[in-house]
Amino acid sequence: MHLAAQAGVRYSLQNPHAYLEANVAGFLNILEGCRHRQTAHLVYASSSSVYGANTQLPFSVHHNVDHPMSLYAATKKANELMAHAYSHLYGLPATGLRFFTVYGPWGRPDMAIYIFAKAIAEGQPIRLFNYGRVRRDFTYVDDVVEAVERLVGLPPTKTNAAPDAEPDPAKSSVAPWRIYNIGNNAAVEVSHVVALLEKELGREAKVELVPMQPGDISETRADVDDLVRDVGFRPGTPIEEGVRRFAAWYRDFHGKD
Repeated sequence: MHLAAQAGVRYSLQNPHAYLEANVAGFLNILEGCRHRQTAHLVYASSSSVYGANTQLPFSVHHNVDHPMSLYAATKKANELMAHAYSHLYGLPATGLRFFTVYGPWGRPDMAIYIFAKAIAEGQPIRLFNYGRVRRDFTYVDDVVEAVERLVGLPPTKTNAAPDAEPDPAKSSVAPWRIYNIGNNAAVEVSHVVALLEKELGREAKVELVPMQPGDISETRADVDDLVRDVGFRPGTPIEEGVRRFAAWYRDFHGKD
């Protein structure tokens, strides 16, 4: 299970070389290690960012993802392509997981919900991009763990597609390789998330409405039909419940009660 990466869109604008070193060269090291150890199944983190300029919602793993909007997204798409090459050349079963805005207790401090909570608790301003109209498919961490646990034991196999069939972007007929979306299948406006945090933390947010940042996507929403079909699980924690759990953890962890 490979979840390590240099993550985030914004930092990729400031330090692009870090993304090549960690996400491309680092992932090559993982693939080489798996090849030489004859790993039975590599499961690795991709990202919803790979959908880039796609406009058809919900985002499906069967859509092409050839127009990334950030270097971060490009490196995650590169990971999927690199994994496919190793699956084809060396028979390495590999499954890529496109995570959609994962949040919850012990989440990364650079993710939106954590940033919002910290700013509200400390009385600092919050910048809401696209004037607060950005919509994200927020996916609670417990749902992510459940999906990952089910997929780890399901290594992909070659399919029986006709030799001249057009390749499916989600699976390969020539390699044991697959892609899944891990998302809640529900786009939520970030301004609503801020309102929920205000309620749970008992403080009013200081909001600054600003234009969309370079490299960002205005809306994400995951089509998870393949995940449901193959492992019988659909992420579904409501944002209200997820934020409540996160806020309770945040208050306890930071002593904000």
